[in-house]
Amino acid sequence: MSEPILYRHFASKRDLYLACLGAAWDSFRSALDAKLDELGDREAVLAIGQASREFHAAGGVKPVTLWIQALNEAGDDTRIQDFLRGQLREVHAYIAAAVRRAQAAGGVPADRDAEAEAWIFVGTALLLSFADRLGCLIAPVDFGALAHKRPRSLTGSG
Repeated sequence: MSEPILYRHFASKRDLYLACLGAAWDSFRSALDAKLDELGDREAVLAIGQASREFHAAGGVKPVTLWIQALNEAGDDTRIQDFLRGQLREVHAYIAAAVRRAQAAGGVPADRDAEAEAWIFVGTALLLSFADRLGCLIAPVDFGALAHKRPRSLTGSG
């Protein structure tokens, strides 16, 4: 894409970058929505895990990859900081709402803190992204296996 075309659609390269962050989250959220619709509220935690693994395996642009890059770019750029902070809060709110729906449907014990569980999901996604790039961070730990087991731990089923 030539610079004149770029600047016809975006005021700056930063605006293009922020649009890419937004598009990556929109794409991932669509995958989550589809799996949640398929499996229903009771299985919301399982659906989020499955959709995440399927989205990752499909090779699409992963929001978590762009979050790590954005964090590096944020430095003193308050627009990137604000955008990234807002997007992570939006992801958190989405996951927390899914956990609450699962609780209401009996799929997750009521005593689980949906807000904390959502942050654990976001943190796990970041760790998995690090492990993708660096290999296993701690020799015997398989973060993929941990992520796969997490829904069972959260729901108390297994």
